[in-house]
Amino acid sequence: MHATTSRRARRTIAAVTGSAVLALLATACTGTNSAGGNDDSASGKDVTITFWHGWSQDSETKAINDNIAAFEKAHPNIHVKAVGNIADDKTNQALRAGGDDAPDVVSSFTTNNVGTFCSSNVFADLNPLLKKDGIDAAKTFPAAMLNYTQFKGNQCSLPLLGDVFGLYYNKKAFAAAGITAPPKTFSEFADAAAKLTVADGDGFKQLGFMPNYHGYESTTEHFLGQFGPSYFGSDGKSSIATDPKVAEMLTWQKGLVDKLGGFDKLEKYRASFGDEFSAKNPFHTGQVAMAIDGEWRTASLATDKPDFEWATAPFPVPDAEISTYGRGYQTGTIIGIAKNSKKQAAAWELVKYLTTNTDAVVSFANAIHNVPSTFEALNSPKLDADANFKTFLDIAKNPNSGTTPASVNGGAYIVSLQNLGYDYESGKQTDLAAGLAATAKEIDAAVNQAK
Repeated sequence: MHATTSRRARRTIAAVTGSAVLALLATACTGTNSAGGNDDSASGKDVTITFWHGWSQDSETKAINDNIAAFEKAHPNIHVKAVGNIADDKTNQALRAGGDDAPDVVSSFTTNNVGTFCSSNVFADLNPLLKKDGIDAAKTFPAAMLNYTQFKGNQCSLPLLGDVFGLYYNKKAFAAAGITAPPKTFSEFADAAAKLTVADGDGFKQLGFMPNYHGYESTTEHFLGQFGPSYFGSDGKSSIATDPKVAEMLTWQKGLVDKLGGFDKLEKYRASFGDEFSAKNPFHTGQVAMAIDGEWRTASLATDKPDFEWATAPFPVPDAEISTYGRGYQTGTIIGIAKNSKKQAAAWELVKYLTTNTDAVVSFANAIHNVPSTFEALNSPKLDADANFKTFLDIAKNPNSGTTPASVNGGAYIVSLQNLGYDYESGKQTDLAAGLAATAKEIDAAVNQAK
């Protein structure tokens, strides 16, 4: 199993459960320390800070420990106690409780929780520290990554590597179907998916693409990344019922489901798929000829060596938005400083090093096959980037790329929209406008309750 697979699995689960786990943070008791509080580290006195993170596999922990060792060499008076394999729920309990056993620095795989971290003040606002050290965040980090690390102007976290989504395609299957280049628009994509689909009785010998929302990474938010929706209006209320891009995406996806055989037939075929994070992944086995997936899949395919040539490209965009081709959905790991930490100056030095030191970012990205999270690292000659991985670097740099915005109650609104997607693709909900209006109302009620 590749180093990032367990990380992805945990993030997928956390995206669904994160809101419930973090609900108690809304009533958390938080300290009043301002970010950058004096802990004597600047005077050269020894300081030990605790860093909690979620990485657990040997290659992952070695990579983060190597960066910590380099940091300690550059800051001989700051010592870092790293604790790995920490889930968000344990972190949240410690941040609420505070005290000597609580971490000073925390990383999380779940960007959906940033809004809760920021609004409940368990993470310190890093804006004063960025300003003090002359770091222009907008010029340092890609816009989408900067977006998912802040909430309403509170930059309570920073990006620490990213995940970027694009198109994987089977070159052997493309050649057999007479397709000479990856599709750029949704019309081209639908035609390619149909040409690549090979029927086998009432099932498939090969499916061009699995559009169903349970098809691993084919989620509502990943598809919507190709449209650039607003999700929330300037008044803070859900805009999914009024932003035409949301209805457009749901209609496009439902049309593709129908074109490729219908929901029931596709679900029956999907039941034959192996585990997403193994060599039995349906793209690896040739069961699907195209897939939407993240950059980590390049390493998995290089390890598993399927019996066909494959390549990557940006995922297609709506026909009317061809000028935005090259965009994609982004998410990633975030890192922040505990608001209650009494060692925030030293904690900031670690966070700043891990997130803005180009060599540190590049070495970590190379080790765990994720996308670097600064412009300088994305352009570094030290970055391991073959043509297939470069696709994701270019998507990360594309100004049209986007993410899902932070919300006070975490990813609950994403779950609500995903549930509507399930109902609409299956035919349970036939009135899309009514479904969107009801879902928007549900999202607004949940947000208001969390305030």
